[in-house]
Amino acid sequence: MNMKRTGPTNPVTRKVIRELEKASVKHDARIWKRIAEDLQRPRRIRRVVNVGKLEKYCKDGDVVIVPGKLLGGGRLTKKLTVASLEASESAKKKIEASGGKWVSITELMSKHPKGSNVKIMG
Repeated sequence: MNMKRTGPTNPVTRKVIRELEKASVKHDARIWKRIAEDLQRPRRIRRVVNVGKLEKYCKDGDVVIVPGKLLGGGRLTKKLTVASLEASESAKKKIEASGGKWVSITELMSKHPKGSNVKIMG
């Protein structure tokens, strides 16, 4: 069978992808195009990151984006601003407890339109 790949069917995810693509062109920021491409992949191969990985690879005050799901495994002591398509409640609580904050991808895009100093985790 020859099946056509359609991309994400979740309307919220599709809207985020469209906004990322528009921001990429408007602000000439390749990072948003890269995130949009990552989010267009099938859900089963999207990135899944635990907060423990953020602890290991990020410095205090970093701005991080996870093009997929953020989970609460591990511990977090650094104050980070983290954006992801989805995040578990435990991950959000751990980020807040360490003095950081979780934001949506569109919120992060509006605060950092050029995408400078934003790290991609995955």
